[in-house]
Amino acid sequence: MTTQPVRVQVVIVNYRTGPLAVDCLRSLVDEVAAVPGTVVTVVDNRSGDDSVEVIGQAIEAEGWSSWARLLPAPVNGGFSYGNNYAVRPTLNDANGPAYYWLLNPDTRIRPGALRTLVDFLDAHPKAGIAGSRFLLENGEPWPYAFHFPSIWSELAGGLRLSLVARLLKHRAGLRPMGDTPAEADWLPGASLLVRREVFQTIGLMDEGYFLYFEETDFCLAARRAGWQTWHVPASVVLHLVGQSTQVSGHHAAKKRRPSYWFESRRRYWVKNHGWFYAAATDLLWVLAFLTYKLRSVVQRKSGEYPPHFLGDFLRHSALFHRGLPFNAAVSPSPDHGHPDRSPQR
Repeated sequence: MTTQPVRVQVVIVNYRTGPLAVDCLRSLVDEVAAVPGTVVTVVDNRSGDDSVEVIGQAIEAEGWSSWARLLPAPVNGGFSYGNNYAVRPTLNDANGPAYYWLLNPDTRIRPGALRTLVDFLDAHPKAGIAGSRFLLENGEPWPYAFHFPSIWSELAGGLRLSLVARLLKHRAGLRPMGDTPAEADWLPGASLLVRREVFQTIGLMDEGYFLYFEETDFCLAARRAGWQTWHVPASVVLHLVGQSTQVSGHHAAKKRRPSYWFESRRRYWVKNHGWFYAAATDLLWVLAFLTYKLRSVVQRKSGEYPPHFLGDFLRHSALFHRGLPFNAAVSPSPDHGHPDRSPQR
């Protein structure tokens, strides 16, 4: 690894996607050269396949060892855990990085993507998080950010009526983004540049989430602490959506949604809004979903949800669970955004 001062630490969390992670590293070569002081840490979340060998051998064979390293984790603790595993050792180091770039292994970096994000945060001290514009696998742009989830977004998501979606477009779901930087509620965790002080203010990512909702939670915590999140469209990243998780993209409606998605969802609602709001939100979603299903039967349309979705939703719902779910793969620790913490900037 380089001995020069570190300015940016790129963190890639891998789980059984060794070849994808290698391709991501290859796409980073020019970015590392363009932003002096950039290093890359690939955390392998105990894949149990040949990922460690594939990634490690590629780093050596391609001559990337001056700026890239492989860090095997002892457990598969999920997305937050993997990122924290790389960030934690350097966060309180006086010579640690100014920025952390969280990347998915199923991303390919377009020229200038990192420099653009770094320059933006350098120029906007109130911005704590900056995210890229994504291209889909077919090259089509995906120019969106998200509104924070609310009872209104659950109503719109359950009903799936275009009229309701239009009425609630400023409160629910996707938010179309233009060609200039714009502040957003939250952005996908596939490409996020995070200012060091954000982690120091709100703590590390909440390891109580195994996968999903953790970046939403993190952006909300940052917002509550006074930090802004920005979509920066000049930073472009190709995202092979769902390749690393198989939950989104064209796999989403074919496979049963994993239990950790529902547990993460409940954790987000209960942690950030309280049990009563979470239960009310779930009840409204169920009523909206049943309305949607009835309409689908009358209109003879096939369902758009994964198999057994309603039953799985109810099984994990706040309607039947008052407690806050935790990630069984890891134990809660005081520095990963524990729900009892109320950080202030």
